[in-house]
Amino acid sequence: MLDNLTQRLSGVIKTLRGQARLTESNIQDTLREVRMALLEADVALPVVKEFIAQVKQAALGQEVIGNLNPGQALIGVVHRELTKLMGEHNDALNLATTPPAVILMAGLQGAGKTTTSGKLAKLLRDQHKKKVLLVSCDVYRPAAIEQLRTLAQQLEIDFFVSDLSQKPQDIALAAHDYAKKHYHDVLIVDTAGRLAIDAAMMEEIKQLHAALRPIETLFVVDAMTGQDAVNTAKAFGEALPLTGVILTKLDGDARGGAALSVRHVTGKPIKFVGVSEKPNGLEAFHPERMASRVLGMGDVLSLIEEAQRGVDHVEAEKLAKKVKSGQGFDLNDFKMQIVQMRKMGGVSALMDKLPAQLSQAAAGTKVDDRQINRTEAIINSMTPQERSKPELIKASRKRRIAAGAGVQVMHVNQLLNQFEQTQKMMKMLGKGGGMAKLMRGMTGKFPGLGR
Repeated sequence: MLDNLTQRLSGVIKTLRGQARLTESNIQDTLREVRMALLEADVALPVVKEFIAQVKQAALGQEVIGNLNPGQALIGVVHRELTKLMGEHNDALNLATTPPAVILMAGLQGAGKTTTSGKLAKLLRDQHKKKVLLVSCDVYRPAAIEQLRTLAQQLEIDFFVSDLSQKPQDIALAAHDYAKKHYHDVLIVDTAGRLAIDAAMMEEIKQLHAALRPIETLFVVDAMTGQDAVNTAKAFGEALPLTGVILTKLDGDARGGAALSVRHVTGKPIKFVGVSEKPNGLEAFHPERMASRVLGMGDVLSLIEEAQRGVDHVEAEKLAKKVKSGQGFDLNDFKMQIVQMRKMGGVSALMDKLPAQLSQAAAGTKVDDRQINRTEAIINSMTPQERSKPELIKASRKRRIAAGAGVQVMHVNQLLNQFEQTQKMMKMLGKGGGMAKLMRGMTGKFPGLGR
């Protein structure tokens, strides 16, 4: 996500390293490159012009004139202006109304409205403890209602049944009545999309809005559509009183311009971003964190929040006790760490939030989600006794485990060696002065820790 823009901007900043201070001349040259980087990332031209003007004005201000590190000074200015461009702070959902709070989802076909509806329902249930009802008013796209029903079933979210013979407005009002009678806190209404904006589509969603009077009307837009995403959002904003935008597919090959443009063009806040296809792949949008990611600083705060939500604190406490005692760490614990990582979105999701330099260094280790999945498959192919006492695993057992996991024996050996190294580290941590010993033991074995 936004990798090309991050690399371009990092290169631009480096050109200032040899300068003594920020001047109008070197700022002009640098901002020309910044302008090109933003246009290549598909940021809308009017947005780029205004952004460059703001950065230039701020960079030439008294706060940075004569700064001994002009590259850092310019990064600070660009970070502040990027944050301002995208909305300055997170705009949370407004659910302060008599239940059920209605959330109306709008957007073109293929933007990801249906899957985003499911992800939003899961987020509201898991993070905000809301009782949510999902309903589909899309009676045009084949299997649209069935898709949302299946998704709701997988996520264990309540679903209001409808069929293609009904009118969208009748479905919506019946669902609202059902939600009220069954004490749901939130009703999420998935609506029909079209391949392009047309009068019939707009009229239908206007009628739905008038009938339901939703407290939130969210426009779901695919980040991969580039500048078209901004134009579409503007058209929907003129037809409906939108309260926010959800950007989907930011984990794809999108150049990312929509994330920097849509807030400025529509005047509506980006409330959420889709960062993966997984059920938990929807995150609250924080402009300052996105600005940090664009500039290669990473998003450590979101990483910490993911860890707090994903970690099983009871299991973490058990592991901490084992580390402290230096005993008892086995392959069951090893597997538990893999499960916790998956809850946080997997290795790729964590890498995306690391600062650029750390992410590039970590990428050199070639640990990916497929490797993690293979490790879990190997452990699952072991007996409970083998997991507790890995020393029992000799040649014949290795062949059986490899066959059960669908891997080669060498992969089982690699896992056992990796586990043995981890076990030694745990023992070092459990002893006095353990951290110093641990760091000495790791020297030369991991990237960045060599002499």
